[in-house]
Amino acid sequence: MDRRKFLKSSGALAAAAGVGTKAARAFVPAHNWGNYDFGSGPKVSDRLDQGPFPQYPPEAVIPNDDVVMTTTPSLEPVPNYGKGLITYITADMGTAEIRSKNIPQAIEDLVNFPLGEKLYIRPTWREIQPRPGRLDFPDYIKLVLELAKKSGKRLAYRIQMSAPDYYDAPALPDFILNTVPLVKLAGGVWPSPKHEHNPYALYQPRFDHPFFQQSFRELVGLLAEKFNGNPIIEFMDTFMYGFWGEGHTWPFSNNPFPDYRTAERTWVQMLEVQLEHFTKTPLVTNTQPDFSLVGNSEILDRTVRSNNWMRSDTIFIENEQIEALSNRPPWISVTIEAGLPGRSPQSVPLEEGVSPSDDTIVHVMDVGANYWSLWNFHNISAGNLTSWYRAFPAWFDQINRRIGYRVRPSFVWRYEDKGCLGIIIGFANDGIAGVPGVLRVTLESPEGMVLKSGCLDPGYPYPGKVRQAQFVLPKGTKFDGLKLRAEIEVKGVRHPVRWACHQKLNDDGTLTLRGNRRHVV
Repeated sequence: MDRRKFLKSSGALAAAAGVGTKAARAFVPAHNWGNYDFGSGPKVSDRLDQGPFPQYPPEAVIPNDDVVMTTTPSLEPVPNYGKGLITYITADMGTAEIRSKNIPQAIEDLVNFPLGEKLYIRPTWREIQPRPGRLDFPDYIKLVLELAKKSGKRLAYRIQMSAPDYYDAPALPDFILNTVPLVKLAGGVWPSPKHEHNPYALYQPRFDHPFFQQSFRELVGLLAEKFNGNPIIEFMDTFMYGFWGEGHTWPFSNNPFPDYRTAERTWVQMLEVQLEHFTKTPLVTNTQPDFSLVGNSEILDRTVRSNNWMRSDTIFIENEQIEALSNRPPWISVTIEAGLPGRSPQSVPLEEGVSPSDDTIVHVMDVGANYWSLWNFHNISAGNLTSWYRAFPAWFDQINRRIGYRVRPSFVWRYEDKGCLGIIIGFANDGIAGVPGVLRVTLESPEGMVLKSGCLDPGYPYPGKVRQAQFVLPKGTKFDGLKLRAEIEVKGVRHPVRWACHQKLNDDGTLTLRGNRRHVV
């Protein structure tokens, strides 16, 4: 199903569902995100002094200083945690979406697709837990996990509780279906005839049923035991209501709950279970407007306030979602899923010379995304991705070089004060997104001994701006040969960051400081 057609404007959805002013009062109301108070962001430990640093009386806080080193942007992709292009291994249809007679080889080819820095899968609950008490992954997921570890590419995932494009099996395991009542969806007609013949597509469980809640908590606990803080996991999509776990059952006007309060309370409780268990790995919540009246606005609000992340499952979408994505707090990461056509690029007409892939990429960049999906809609293969890249490489290369944050120490000033070496660094961000967490910066001796370590404020440096920070080093410290290290702190976990600069880095991603302003007149 084409979700660009499937998801209509939020105003039309509300009208179709009969949502009026009275019902809307239960939501977190729609609001402009730019000036909305989501709090101050993740807690910052060891906060660095970030200025200002005037050097002339009567405000002088440092003696005269000099810019002794600068860096310029790298023109190459710089892989880091919290950003990148994501190769989809499976999406809405499981392995049926991989168009190959040799699924294992096709998966390996996708993992090796060079533009993809991360991997993504979207299995059903039934696939990963056919019986209570333990996870039991199918062979294709075991293979993806093995290849992810081998390739060094982190994995992101979503577990579907409703999968209308799985035509031969329900998304829920039998132990749920045999105990929890199902409610038939009504008040709408599938836009795609193929779904009318899918017996599993028209029913949703009573999510508020005690056995469902008990089983859900067990599932989340099992997933967290295996994946919370696991170094091969990038993030996990939050469980959301309805089709594909996106947060809706459009075009149907009912839902399985007796009233809105029960629906919202149930889904808030399910989010809290995930927050309780996933203390180290980011949770990523869809910005889907609450057409189905299940509490999406409250869930998204709680996600952002807890410093977890956001996503959208299309880019050409309701203006409400674009507002949220592009004006989010700068420390919140955004994932954009926007599939490429599932057919050859030669078969798709251009609009004034602009290809569908170029149009998609430009708009993903417009909202300042951290991640974008590499995915041919319902026709997944490395060959399809390669054909689109070869036909229209320019914007693929552009987004690969600019997506997410790209941080470098742009200006380096040095001074001496009372026998101590002082360094002020102006950090620049050449990417399109803020740092999705807190940037920790460490100055080390040439031998690797930590001399000073601390953090910038959440989200800094912002794209296109410079954030300064001061380092006062022990007496006798020499400037040349110091090493500058970066890490990103997300949910209490530190991830190494390579500087996105043209200047040569050490093998571990650190930058050796040296005077390089000799060409100045």
